[in-house]
Amino acid sequence: MPLPTRLPLTLVIALAGIAGPALAQVKVMLPTTGDIKSTLALTGDSQRGKDIYGECQTCHRRDASGRANTAVPRLSGQHASVIIKQLMDIRSGQRVNVAMKDYVLEPQLTLQHFADIAAYLESLPVVGALGKGPPELLPRGQALYEKDCAVCHGAQGEGRPELFHPMVASQHYTYLVRELELIRDGERGNSNPAMPPILKNYSADDRRAVAAYMAQLPVPERR
Repeated sequence: MPLPTRLPLTLVIALAGIAGPALAQVKVMLPTTGDIKSTLALTGDSQRGKDIYGECQTCHRRDASGRANTAVPRLSGQHASVIIKQLMDIRSGQRVNVAMKDYVLEPQLTLQHFADIAAYLESLPVVGALGKGPPELLPRGQALYEKDCAVCHGAQGEGRPELFHPMVASQHYTYLVRELELIRDGERGNSNPAMPPILKNYSADDRRAVAAYMAQLPVPERR
């Protein structure tokens, strides 16, 4: 299916004005390009992906649950399209991730390998302890999330794979806080252009609150 590598800012703003249920009916059909398009066109094999994932376990753990204390994200259950885009963006330099750059540039890795890894990670159940934020921040976080985040990431944090919007439910609190800061400061590189203007109006407590709310959301049921 044709998917966008990045939505034009005007379209992002237009979508942001649509209420959640109505947004679910929007079908954006913009072409992808380059390695993202090529990798999405491949059929991922989760069994092959499991074998290839072995080198990733050191940081992301065998069950892909990540590490809350070092802000390594949970990858289990994440949309394959999101994983593919992030990996390809790191390879191209579009996303700044020094720790992963050498891994994704290993010459023996083909686009099929990345499609297989993405299929494997998407198939995994969400298990293991997840880092949660301060519970007293949840009411403020819920209000901010429903106002600014749900339109793209879904009311339950389920994400929108056709638009590369990640599932944020049950993601580690420390990782979410870090990424919100990077996006606010323009240091992530490939963030949705609609996000920095929103986050620049957030205080540190606001960022922690919305991260705490996303972290405690239960994993959405798979469709």
